[in-house]
Amino acid sequence: MNDELFDELLESVREGGAILRGEKMPSRTFEFEDPDVVAIRKSYGLSQDQFASLLGISVRTLQNWEQGRRTPHGPAKVLLRVAARHPKAILETVSSGR
Repeated sequence: MNDELFDELLESVREGGAILRGEKMPSRTFEFEDPDVVAIRKSYGLSQDQFASLLGISVRTLQNWEQGRRTPHGPAKVLLRVAARHPKAILETVSSGR
């Protein structure tokens, strides 16, 4: 690695550390809206029991999401985004696993 490339990489690491410590603002950020769980479930035409079973979650978790007491995070949030955009993929994946 040449010196110029190394210096650029080092500066990038330092900048990342400053952002993590709150000393500097990132140059850009990304915000994603929380998925509308009720709308997604209704688009499938499924009951809460059926949709929870499809996603592999408890009905109580689904109810908490739908009623706004909790919000999906991490993999659940991604799964709901996929469910909203690609219902065939979800249905094909679940039906092939049975």
